[in-house]
Amino acid sequence: MHIDLKNKIALVTGASRGIGAAIAATLASCGAHVVVNYRENRDKAEEVVKSIQASGGSAEALRFDITDEEGVKGAFQDVIGRHGRLDILVNNAGVSKDGLLLRVKPGDIDEMVSVNLKGSIFCSFHASRSMLKQKCGRIVNISSIVGLGGNAGQSVYSATKAGLIGFTKSLAKELGPKGILVNAVAPGLVETDMTKGMDAASLVEHIPLRRLGAPGDVAGLVAFLCSDLGSYITGQVLVVDGGLYT
Repeated sequence: MHIDLKNKIALVTGASRGIGAAIAATLASCGAHVVVNYRENRDKAEEVVKSIQASGGSAEALRFDITDEEGVKGAFQDVIGRHGRLDILVNNAGVSKDGLLLRVKPGDIDEMVSVNLKGSIFCSFHASRSMLKQKCGRIVNISSIVGLGGNAGQSVYSATKAGLIGFTKSLAKELGPKGILVNAVAPGLVETDMTKGMDAASLVEHIPLRRLGAPGDVAGLVAFLCSDLGSYITGQVLVVDGGLYT
């Protein structure tokens, strides 16, 4: 068996770099047409699209701010209007403003809640409206192991990622009877812009697999969940952390 997403339309938020870019590329390699969402970095998003197309895949870049509900509504109407459907939504966009709680600025709190939680809710709302008509669909929310176990200096970030897990479990119960599966993926330490500057050597000592994760490690699981191979999995949080959280 292999993962076959031919004729599927997928939208990945925050897909101009890191885990999002890897997810977009992997879904496209499985046959899906991928909408690469970005908010600011058009050049990077276009690079992702060109890379996918050069490998024989199908993709397009689409700018919209997931924290702007009207903008989200318009973007989803555009995608569904042009392609006739939306089969897969991956809520990947996220932001982390690390710091002890007593030093966290109110603006940082607002940004993390808006991007990490509200944005995913807005996108899921508009995606599910189309999926309900189709009576099928996949929504995958990218959470984090800190949403499960917490981490000093990331209390607000952890709260938003934990909230995303609660949202995932509740939405799975709402949409399951209509054939829509909703799951969360919780990455551990993955080599992205968020982990740049960290002492990798000391970090891997705590990881049983003795390495940081790669964006592709997360992308492979997302593709599985979006395929028929994961057709009886919903409301779950799947951890990709090399054993760190074990």
